[in-house]
Amino acid sequence: MAADLPVTQQIARAQQGHQKNPVNIPISEVEDCFVYNRHGKRIPFKSLYDDKKSIVIFVRHFLCYTCKEYVEDLAKIPKRFLTDADVRLIVIGQSSHHHIEAFCALTGYPHEIYVDPERQIYKKLGMKKGEVFTESAAPCPHVKSSTLMGSLKSLWRAMNSPAFDFQGDLNQQGGCLILGPGSEVHFTHFDMNRLDHMPITWLLQLTGVQMVDFRDQPRILDV
Repeated sequence: MAADLPVTQQIARAQQGHQKNPVNIPISEVEDCFVYNRHGKRIPFKSLYDDKKSIVIFVRHFLCYTCKEYVEDLAKIPKRFLTDADVRLIVIGQSSHHHIEAFCALTGYPHEIYVDPERQIYKKLGMKKGEVFTESAAPCPHVKSSTLMGSLKSLWRAMNSPAFDFQGDLNQQGGCLILGPGSEVHFTHFDMNRLDHMPITWLLQLTGVQMVDFRDQPRILDV
């Protein structure tokens, strides 16, 4: 099975500013969809943001090295920062729910996580298939591995997974949304390629969550 092709360019974000993205996405079309938790329990997607504002991160496959390193930085956000701001932080993958525990153990991610194994929400929201690159772009601050080493790590983890699979569609890109309460959509960003993750500090600022220093240093642990 082929590994992710090497990437040496990153998609540029318009003006690299804090402007609000267009929010004319068909959120009503996904409110009746379901996601699954680590135990395989079916959860209505709308319930993830119906009662409060939520940052919802859609990742590529769980073996994607850029997604792994991005979620490692999400794990550095203390739960109390989210509680104080009355905000939920949610990651959604596209694998079977059986892969959730291993992914959380690998990344140290302690917050909410679900899967959409049929990619119904990805498809209905119009998240991209394939990758688009441009010459000019700022490097993703959350990706630490080089393209070569990251791709090799992804391949190695795939070879050592029980079914030798990449735990999702390699061509499916992710994105992030800020939703709720109710059906209100505050912000959207759909990734153009595996390096096009929205900086986490932007998401924290947009939702009023206390800032976190994501430079390499020990993660703050809640006791």
